[in-house]
Amino acid sequence: MKNIRNFCIIAHIDHGKSTLADRLLEVTNTVSQREMQDQVLDDMDLEKERGITIKSHAIQMNYQRGSEAYVLNLIDTPGHVDFSYEVSRSIAACEGALLVVDATQGIQAQTISNLYLALENDLEIIPVMNKIDLDSAMPEEVADEIIDLLGCTREDILSCSAKTGVGVPEILDAIVDRIPCPKGDENAPLQALVFDSVFNPFRGIISYFRIVNGTLRTNDHVKFVSTEKDYHADEIGVLRLNMEPRKELKAGDVGYIISGIKSSREVRVGDTITHVEQPCDKAIDGFESVKPMVFAGVYPVDTDDYEELRASIEKLQLNDASLTFEPESSLALGFGFRCGFLGLLHMEIVQERLTREFNMDVITTVPNVQYKVKLTNGTEIDVYNPSGMPEPNNISEVYEPYIHAQIITKADYIGPVIKLCMDKRGILKNQNYLTTDRIEITFDLPLGEVVFDFYDKLKSISKGYASFDYYLNGFKPSKLVKLEILLNGDPVDALSTLTYVDNAYPIGRKMCEKLKDLIPRQQFDVAIQAAIGSKIIARETVRQVRKDVTAKCYGGDITRKRKLLEKQKEGKKRMRQVGNVEVPQSAFLAVLKLD
Repeated sequence: MKNIRNFCIIAHIDHGKSTLADRLLEVTNTVSQREMQDQVLDDMDLEKERGITIKSHAIQMNYQRGSEAYVLNLIDTPGHVDFSYEVSRSIAACEGALLVVDATQGIQAQTISNLYLALENDLEIIPVMNKIDLDSAMPEEVADEIIDLLGCTREDILSCSAKTGVGVPEILDAIVDRIPCPKGDENAPLQALVFDSVFNPFRGIISYFRIVNGTLRTNDHVKFVSTEKDYHADEIGVLRLNMEPRKELKAGDVGYIISGIKSSREVRVGDTITHVEQPCDKAIDGFESVKPMVFAGVYPVDTDDYEELRASIEKLQLNDASLTFEPESSLALGFGFRCGFLGLLHMEIVQERLTREFNMDVITTVPNVQYKVKLTNGTEIDVYNPSGMPEPNNISEVYEPYIHAQIITKADYIGPVIKLCMDKRGILKNQNYLTTDRIEITFDLPLGEVVFDFYDKLKSISKGYASFDYYLNGFKPSKLVKLEILLNGDPVDALSTLTYVDNAYPIGRKMCEKLKDLIPRQQFDVAIQAAIGSKIIARETVRQVRKDVTAKCYGGDITRKRKLLEKQKEGKKRMRQVGNVEVPQSAFLAVLKLD
């Protein structure tokens, strides 16, 4: 066990984690030249297309130094704030972390956030400065920032270029020298932490684990502590580029287990695996349960696909434990699920994966966040979507979630960034100059204002230089109203939103104008109204398509024409009683893109 090292790579987006992982695999000859490609661990098509890591990937490397042979278990992690739960799971399975900082960009928000995650878990941190071969690199300034952040010495910081491979052997030596070997007892009862799982249509569910204590052998009779289900370990092994079976794995090892589990409900990330005959005393402290930030309804385009969609989301949840869902129904869209996501990018990725991996066509409703509502009778309820909002006369107070946001940007863009946050009802908490031209701004912001387009606007006004990180900071009372869209007097629940009272009028007006262009004309007038309770705040009318019934009347008395028009009017009235308006799918998507 003294020759095992478990470590992960943490950094901000685009600081070169996956490229550094490629070089480590090359230097240790884990991947042959024939199999080598850029971002070899990012095996999802989506990851390669977008150039981001979505999943954390575990791989084992063998490293020979002198006469000693070391086993290095590397877990590559995502950098985007929406996938921070993946990072926390990787950190729970490691003893050390490489903190990668881009020498051209310096420390950014997600670097700090991931560092705190690692320090909370008592990981040994090895600072690595990447991209030192670029002309725009600022090694001295960035080294000073790292020293300020970590309190380390200049000699502790390793410099490398992940693209060219300069400095990579020194990183491997530092991993061996600085990261402690796993602590554990091979002879104690088995305790293994499940940190990920994946569904295989031929072999059932494959769970990835890290053994803390004990030894696991093929065909052992094991059980999962939280579900109390027992299985036989049909195959165990280590994660190289492909899965390699082994006869036994001991404390400190990272590996996989295949035991013919069919139902995704029987495996939970953070669970403990132990032996049935000689179980461990207590489960390992898993990671804290995930708190979704953004909620949206996901509905199948064809209502007959409801059960298929449920099975697809359950399989996806195995691989992405931060996704939560519960059934709900909508008058406009039928049966579907209310899903909880960590952010808008996470929501977009889940929707894309449902389409690609499971062939599911889905409609996603307007995203919103969780509110707490205090009723006049003193009880408090949680509201996840506008249709669950009680009547205004029953509400005593509404509380909305606030986030503590850290924005790091160049000093040139401080004005526009503060204006953007103020427009989103933000409260400025702190300004801190990290260097002469880089500033960290701290804001308290309502989460509901951030989930739509805040990140996009922040990137635009700072020309891509601002980095953004946040965590939930409790609930505060707020003046929120439920904005409903009525078509001919009937509310369309999929288009209703909860919004701040001052924003309700402009949003209601824009939604009505947008829907007027999208709803096709009928044989009768269609009234599109935005309402708060019983008060109408905006209205547009889609004019009816009319037949010219008086065309055949030429000459004669006016009463002949009037008689025909009255007859038409009666018919239109009758049609309106039974006629209903179909809302096209483009209307749901257009409402998301309101500026």
